[in-house]
Amino acid sequence: MKQILFLAICLLVAGSVSAQTYYYGPRRVHRRPAQRQTDDFYRPRVGIEGGLSIANTVSSFNENYSTNSILGFNAGITAEIPLMYPLSFEPEVLFSQKGYKGYTTDGTFTQRNNYIDIPLLAKFRLVRGFNFLVGPQINIPVSNTTTFNNGFNTSSETSYADNSNKSYVAGVVGFSVDLNPNVDIHARYVIDLSSNTQDANSPIPDYRNQVWQFGLGIKFQ
Repeated sequence: MKQILFLAICLLVAGSVSAQTYYYGPRRVHRRPAQRQTDDFYRPRVGIEGGLSIANTVSSFNENYSTNSILGFNAGITAEIPLMYPLSFEPEVLFSQKGYKGYTTDGTFTQRNNYIDIPLLAKFRLVRGFNFLVGPQINIPVSNTTTFNNGFNTSSETSYADNSNKSYVAGVVGFSVDLNPNVDIHARYVIDLSSNTQDANSPIPDYRNQVWQFGLGIKFQ
């Protein structure tokens, strides 16, 4: 009799467990899908860039001397090194055309200066896709060409690696807009921080380059 009663209790317990399993179903393990990292801010990159330059001068210190803008271009390589959000370091090496068209009582001339520029920029991400740029720039003169027209004749002279007292440091301020993670458009204002001193006998007064730059940048993954 005791054996029959024990067997009945075991069957009752087994039936209860089986019923609970059937009612609630097997326990499911919910796993979160892996989140994809869409923000590539902390990825160092290198790239190329180029664009249009609109160059002129400031501070000629001469009432009888006026200038106008000339068009040129700039192109080179760039890098982006993230430091701490939202700050990045963006060094560049660019070939850049600067200069101006000058008007004097003796005639009109165009001064076109070629430089290797090395901007050392701080890049601040204000919002995703929009960045503020500011920093110093090292200017290395390569060559300059002066074309003079007195109304009757035109003459041109080119010199290389001029060792006269020139401005070797400039300031840069601007912004960039990211079209996608690899392509941006940018606009900058560049101005010499000291004057380019000419020969004391030259009719050209001291001046400082100022350049508006508009360009396209492509960075590689």
